[in-house]
Amino acid sequence: MDPKRELTSVDLAALVGELGAYEGAKVDKAYLYGDDLVRLKMRDFDRGRMELLLEVGEVKRAHTVAPERVPDAPGRPPQFAMMLRNRLSGADFAGVEQYEFDRILEFIFERDDGTTRIIVELFGQGNVAVTDGEYEVIDCLETVRLKSRTVVPGSRYEFPDTRTNPLTVSREAFDHEMDDSDTDVVRTLATQLNFGGLYAEEVCTRAGVEKGMDIDDADEAVYDRLYETIERLALDIRNGNFDPRLYLETDDEDDDADGDGTPEGGDAHVVDVTPFPLEEHEDLDGEPYDSFLSALDDYFFRLELAEEEEPDPTDQRPDFESEIAKHERIIEQQQGAIEGFEQEAESLREQAELLYAEYGLVDDILSTILGARKRDRSWDDIRDRFEEGAEQGIDAAEAVVDVDGSDGTVTVDIDDERISLDAQQGVEQNADRLYTEAKRVEEKKEGALAAIENTRDDLEDAKRRRDEWEDDESGGADEAEADEDEEDSQRDWLSEPSIPIRENEPWFDRFRWFHTSDGYLVIGGRNADQNEELVKKYLEPGDKVLHTQAHGGPVTVLKATDPSEASSSDIDLPESSVAEAAQFAVSYSSVWKDGRYAGDVYAVDSDQVSKTPESGEYLEKGGFAIRGDRTYYRDTAVGAAVGIQCEPYTRVIGGPPSAIEGQAVTTIELEPGRYAQADAAKRLYRRFRDRFEDETFVRKIASPDRIQHFMPPGGSRIADD
Repeated sequence: MDPKRELTSVDLAALVGELGAYEGAKVDKAYLYGDDLVRLKMRDFDRGRMELLLEVGEVKRAHTVAPERVPDAPGRPPQFAMMLRNRLSGADFAGVEQYEFDRILEFIFERDDGTTRIIVELFGQGNVAVTDGEYEVIDCLETVRLKSRTVVPGSRYEFPDTRTNPLTVSREAFDHEMDDSDTDVVRTLATQLNFGGLYAEEVCTRAGVEKGMDIDDADEAVYDRLYETIERLALDIRNGNFDPRLYLETDDEDDDADGDGTPEGGDAHVVDVTPFPLEEHEDLDGEPYDSFLSALDDYFFRLELAEEEEPDPTDQRPDFESEIAKHERIIEQQQGAIEGFEQEAESLREQAELLYAEYGLVDDILSTILGARKRDRSWDDIRDRFEEGAEQGIDAAEAVVDVDGSDGTVTVDIDDERISLDAQQGVEQNADRLYTEAKRVEEKKEGALAAIENTRDDLEDAKRRRDEWEDDESGGADEAEADEDEEDSQRDWLSEPSIPIRENEPWFDRFRWFHTSDGYLVIGGRNADQNEELVKKYLEPGDKVLHTQAHGGPVTVLKATDPSEASSSDIDLPESSVAEAAQFAVSYSSVWKDGRYAGDVYAVDSDQVSKTPESGEYLEKGGFAIRGDRTYYRDTAVGAAVGIQCEPYTRVIGGPPSAIEGQAVTTIELEPGRYAQADAAKRLYRRFRDRFEDETFVRKIASPDRIQHFMPPGGSRIADD
């Protein structure tokens, strides 16, 4: 059987009780590995150091781990980790809750300046959302924009729709869910009662009920046994009556040489971990543990070790078809949501236009209500007056469908369209409200369009990996012959199973920077302070300064020499390097941010730049005066690429495509687009991760935050999409 890689709802229900014992622990630090693993380092006054891992990628888990098993801290904390540190440092762990019976955990932290909630979604694509005490999202690993719910920074966190909780379900509700099914007993427990496959089978086995029994054949006695079994299971979880087991399976039944149920020969591998023994796992070897947390720690540690020791996964073909089908289903759902948003927005605009089309009628209704309220008439009285007017054939009264005093609204029927109006506002204000609501719905549609683009990227990526797999399979014999000449060929870093990390943080890393195709350094300011610093501190004779004609661009310096070298004004900078520096200057300016594809750039020598303004003029911070002639590069095209370099150092680089492509082992070219910088960075991260055999290498040196460090400001999209 396949090893468990995601915790079940029953696991989480059991986990909450044990994690609650750590209430009062203080948070020391937070870490983010890649884009799916959060680590919280805490101190518990009774137990000492506590490490909590929250993983929401292909493996979905939440549990404490032994300190010696935590991964090494990333070299540079990404923005998400820094946000967590700012909000959680010194905070008290106030508890953890499971949302209903869903695979969602809510960790609560208290500090004098407020409450922070970390909501961990251990289902679907997985997510970690950080909110304040009122559930306003501060940040999240993945933005969610669906018709049913939205999770984006600045919005209120929305939980998924509530499902039946089998651990608290009443007998009446249990009977209703069972009777409402049209399948067999085990599938009903798995879906209607939300137990999932394994625990649905376990309930049937413990209750002595045939799993495949048709629901129509289940009588009251069957319901009694099932419900009593569920009640006992729920009682064990509520009272913490756990007897955790880690289950192992051997690949060869003959390895049990002694016949005692203990696998021999070291071929056993972990396949499951549960808070109590399962009758469904009687044929497996089970190791007992003192706590469920320690069992989880050991299980996922051994699972990771086993996967590291597994033979080359390319020996077995991944199930590309299932992955492709999943993405296609998601796209279909997203398209439905987009169509729903379009229809809703159009309906709201039509309602607003109807108000103006029947301005006199609507104004008469609203004025009547406003006048009656000023005379202290009750809402019931107003409703009665409209009903009397309708009987007399008065047009305005006949248009009134309902008057609701609880929220001060009146519903009118205009051209068979029912419109709810705020009775305290006039026609214009009600129409503006409807237009604003239509705009808000349109924005939700834009979010859904961005989400469907992400899914389409994932779909195309799955198809690409399938095609590459099939190409590799057909060309295997040729590759074997080519291996003989590998020593004479360039090293294929993308296929290396393990890439050594060789870090180097140069003095210019905090600026925007790249090296031209000719090897010259170009640096640019990220803000006014850095622009000021570049001109005052790093501008040397022989350097060139470039800037966009448009306002809002970095001071760009093409260095003739390194600051540690003697400067010289005799160096003749190649025109190709100047051209790349010009493209860099325009790409990282407001030209890109405004969605334009070209702009004018000028270049001057270093001695033409001064921080001293002309008489009567004033220079803002980051500004400078230019004296003398300028060389213009008209209609310079924007262009930016992000790449990963493996030698001489392992790092992310970025800049003009012509410069980056020759220095990186793989690159992705960008162009202005609608995706926010952070969202685009995550898309690039996933692309890079899929290109390298050593995925952990990308996680270590090319986090989304590090990629974002080299991207132009404003919206972007991948150029070949």
